[in-house]
Amino acid sequence: MIRVFINGLGNVSPQETALSGGGVSPSPAFMDTPRCYETNRMKCIDPDYKAFIPAEQIRRMSRIIKMGIAAARLCMNDAAAGHDPALQNPANPDAIITGTGLGCLEDTEKFLTSMIKNREEFLTPTSFIQSTHNTVAGQIALLLKCHNYNFTYVHRGISFESALIDAMTQMQSGEITSALAGGTDELTSGSFEIMSRLGYWKKKPISTLGLLDDHQRGTIAGEGASFFYLENEQRDSSYAELKGVTTFRKPALNLEISIRLHKFLARHDLVAGNIDLVLAGLNGDPRSDRLYRDFLGSDFPNTPVACFKHLCGDYSTATAFAMWLASMMLKSQTVPEVIRLNQPPDHLRYILIYNHFRNNNHAFILLSQI
Repeated sequence: MIRVFINGLGNVSPQETALSGGGVSPSPAFMDTPRCYETNRMKCIDPDYKAFIPAEQIRRMSRIIKMGIAAARLCMNDAAAGHDPALQNPANPDAIITGTGLGCLEDTEKFLTSMIKNREEFLTPTSFIQSTHNTVAGQIALLLKCHNYNFTYVHRGISFESALIDAMTQMQSGEITSALAGGTDELTSGSFEIMSRLGYWKKKPISTLGLLDDHQRGTIAGEGASFFYLENEQRDSSYAELKGVTTFRKPALNLEISIRLHKFLARHDLVAGNIDLVLAGLNGDPRSDRLYRDFLGSDFPNTPVACFKHLCGDYSTATAFAMWLASMMLKSQTVPEVIRLNQPPDHLRYILIYNHFRNNNHAFILLSQI
């Protein structure tokens, strides 16, 4: 069995996770000073994009493209820093695989608005070309001059998980030895207003760090771009091992979630008692959180639990932020106080990420200490 290691990280988020020009080194103090907002929508803290993208190209790129490129370049810089100079520098991954729930919304809105205003005449092609969901992966490949396998998954709430499954499957089959995998989604005013009408977001601004204490319906809208450099070779700088990923749709009962969990863990010769920390996608919406609490209460009654969406908001690929957080925790052996829901473990070996997206798409991601 070929093992998959996380050897590089890059993350652009509403927290201060992106540093100009390099990766983020984990330390026991990471996430000690989280950003707290009074809002019902969280936007990413933009890094200095000129450090990652040629200046003449920046003005033609939408935010999601710039966020994705910055996170990918941070990840590649981080991976390169951890490589032995005598070994191959990871300038060209064998695959670039991304996931996105809604794609390039800003350019899509621009193109559709222009089409309506101009009555479908005299349309400029730029917004249309950059509105396609695979634009981020394509732009990353162009900047890296990488002509290898390039694929984007648009599977709603399991888009990022689908990208991970593809990367792991190809590694297990021997098709590739490395992959740059990530999840990207952006928040626009148009999409926020539409989803607000459907009742997805909280009607009133709240303190984001107190998300789980607010009982009004809906959650906080978010966005982000997180990338991971995956390799089949362990390095001294490796963050964690990616053990497995599984997804499923619309479980009929909580019992089905439990059955899926135990089958997933059994494939890795584990039981629920082996999990040191569950990183759950609790989002402050009573309708959504009830599922998490019932599941955690029945399957992990004595296991330490942490949450993450009060730091990044909720969006289709929010589990990419969760995997960044889990990788940092396994490397530093620290559970930041801001994410704890109960007493953290003394040692972290296995972290299970569990997330569901509006009770349609459910996913488990299992990471382990190296």
